[in-house]
Amino acid sequence: MPPPASGVKAPPLADVLLAAARAVQAVLAGESLTDALARIPDRSKMKSGPAREDAADGVSSPSLRPAAQAISFHVMRQLGLARTVKQALIPRQPADPLLDALLLTAFALLAAEPAAGVDYAPHTVVDQAVRAASSQRSLAPFKGLVNGSLRRFLRERESVLAAAARKPEAAWNHPDWWVRRLRIDYPDQWQDLLRAANQPPAMVLRVNRRRCTREALLAALDQAGIAALPVGAAGVVLAQARPVQQLPGFAEGWWSVQDAAAQLAAPLLDVRDGMRVLDACAAPGGKTAHLLELADLDLLALDVDADRLARVDANLARLGLAARTRAADVADLDSWWDGRPFDAVLADVPCTASGIVRRHPDIRWLRREGDIAKTAALQARIADALWQVVAPGGKLLYATCSIFPAEGLRQAQAFQSRHKDAAPLPAPGQLLVQAQPDRPAEQHDGFFYALFAKV
Repeated sequence: MPPPASGVKAPPLADVLLAAARAVQAVLAGESLTDALARIPDRSKMKSGPAREDAADGVSSPSLRPAAQAISFHVMRQLGLARTVKQALIPRQPADPLLDALLLTAFALLAAEPAAGVDYAPHTVVDQAVRAASSQRSLAPFKGLVNGSLRRFLRERESVLAAAARKPEAAWNHPDWWVRRLRIDYPDQWQDLLRAANQPPAMVLRVNRRRCTREALLAALDQAGIAALPVGAAGVVLAQARPVQQLPGFAEGWWSVQDAAAQLAAPLLDVRDGMRVLDACAAPGGKTAHLLELADLDLLALDVDADRLARVDANLARLGLAARTRAADVADLDSWWDGRPFDAVLADVPCTASGIVRRHPDIRWLRREGDIAKTAALQARIADALWQVVAPGGKLLYATCSIFPAEGLRQAQAFQSRHKDAAPLPAPGQLLVQAQPDRPAEQHDGFFYALFAKV
């Protein structure tokens, strides 16, 4: 784990392991890791107990969240291996879900190669995992199991890992169905895709040209001692990810965080001043903002989730931009459309999000194979509805952050076959995940783009 800031004590590893295990437990129960991590308390705001400020040295304990996030992300990227190791050493599934999650967390730390921010000595992991179990009334009776199984793994590590490597889920740290699906869809690239999905992503910013230039942002980053490179038409990639509040220009709205692949969306619509534009599935608002940065538009941002739509408003306010926002089911035209057609429509439709697993490593464990057909059906329903609101001569951009062809290429082909007045225009098509750690400017998520003009 990176050293804490001066004047701040690092939280005890036992506490961090327990917080990470609770987040892992939530994911195994079907909850997103993002939501689970948001519940981790900010220890620095607690008024008593081990997190209080030490009056003698003026040093306070930080939030558990950053360290727990680093470990839980690591566990998600190594969960297949951790599960297989646990099954080999503890054949009976632990009845307590938190115990199961704590064991998986510890095995993930012990079994995998060290990762940035989660490199701990094996004996420290064992000791602190036992302490974590001892601190909980429900887990204390099993501290011997935790201690014995982790120490046994350290003794038998080589043979246990050799056996685990023969199982696809452990070898690739993706569900078996996901591995099988990629082997079918990408027979020559599936291994590269699985490896790339387990690489932490680069942090990419998109410059808000209304308030800053790329040159000015790069200069400000350089002055702050932050290494960065230009990427794409308006992007900046950081050599190392940092909290947004630590970067120059965040409060001033100079930039937004947005992957290089996602930055391709808005320019494809070639918007111009005065256009009537619809961002049909807008939250959290990155593409909405990009459209407004490119031109003065009459823009409506829709999303079915009112809470997520509030993030669109907040992001636009920080960037000094404005749009009409509305919570509605985009496919239910009667609930929101006034009958006036749009010159350009962005349909960044719901999908399995299989192209952004670098950023959200829990996705692979939350999805089921049947979800692909379900999202494909929803995508077709949305695309067909939105085609009705496109003005003659207008454009619709179909986009997904998926690498499954059923949600991308095959969906676009089916859409064109249903709509004879849809003329395909040049678009990137399927972008596969690129994750070269030594070449951050070439990294990007998996996306699919298809652009149609109404003739």
